[in-house]
Amino acid sequence: MTKFRGYVGTYTKGDSKGIYTFTLDTEKKELSTPTLAAELENPTYLTVTADSQTLYAVVKESEFGGVSSYRITKENGELTPLNTEVSPGSSPCHVSVNRNNEKVLTAYYHRGTAELYKTDGGKVDPASAFVQHTGSGPNVERQEKPHVHFSGFTPDEKYAVVVDLGIDKIVTYSLEGDSLDMKQSLSVKPGCGPRHIAFHPNGKFAYVMTELSNEVIVLSYNSEDAKFTELQYISAIPADFTENSQGSAIHLSSDGRFIYAGNRGHNSIALFSVNNETGKLTFIEHTSTEGNWPRDFVLDPTEKFLVASNEQSGNLVLYTRDEKSGKLTLEQSNVVVPYPVCVKFL
Repeated sequence: MTKFRGYVGTYTKGDSKGIYTFTLDTEKKELSTPTLAAELENPTYLTVTADSQTLYAVVKESEFGGVSSYRITKENGELTPLNTEVSPGSSPCHVSVNRNNEKVLTAYYHRGTAELYKTDGGKVDPASAFVQHTGSGPNVERQEKPHVHFSGFTPDEKYAVVVDLGIDKIVTYSLEGDSLDMKQSLSVKPGCGPRHIAFHPNGKFAYVMTELSNEVIVLSYNSEDAKFTELQYISAIPADFTENSQGSAIHLSSDGRFIYAGNRGHNSIALFSVNNETGKLTFIEHTSTEGNWPRDFVLDPTEKFLVASNEQSGNLVLYTRDEKSGKLTLEQSNVVVPYPVCVKFL
């Protein structure tokens, strides 16, 4: 297979109308011109089911926010609406789905909540459980209240892991039945503003990208009791970079050898090597994102390519990836998408 279908979630301002689709041609090493796949308001984050048949997007509908689901037509990238489930208030900033497409989790940044939905054939049922965080952090501008930025599943999918930028906490909840019952809570460095988490393939380590301190936190993870323990903090930007920079996305290669972390402001992707025994990281290099405000990036299914999205300059960037060294080489940077946020491949 030489062509892979991708999707881009956006902020619907300016020229943006919703979710866009493109293809990656691995032989030509190029991305096609993205086209509109679904029209909806602020589908900033997307997730695709393991069988590549259903796509879930966060959505805003006037004064309501929630999740929309779509059936995927692989041949042309067409998205057929299945249903939308919203509730009063702001829209979520993150959505994830478990492997067998039975449960969906959302993170509401402005509400400070995480919500659990059951699904039925790709359709989303009304939320069956939600948790409301309380508290604040030392950064008075950004941590005046809870800001849940990520809500996803632990590797064994027994727990939900919720990352709260506003209160500097990573909280695990049991997923037994239809409820979210708190199991563990880890307070990280005050003011760091944790944003996203990614697990090592061995399930023993996890990596958190902080938005406010622009660092990666290395954690050990105990699947028995869902407890995290801090192992390392490592900066994702140069020590002498003093301008505004905020951490964005974090992703691992599937062999667990490399971690990539996005820096908005420094406008780079930081590459780290992983010690598989200790989980700790060693910085390798920065690669420019050839644009402004890299909000997200994704490895393609072969992991020989990486696609990054620059929100403020409105472009996708394609790199080839050396699987031995982890290093990225620029191939294409002129692919226009208005206000791109999240990128996913089938």
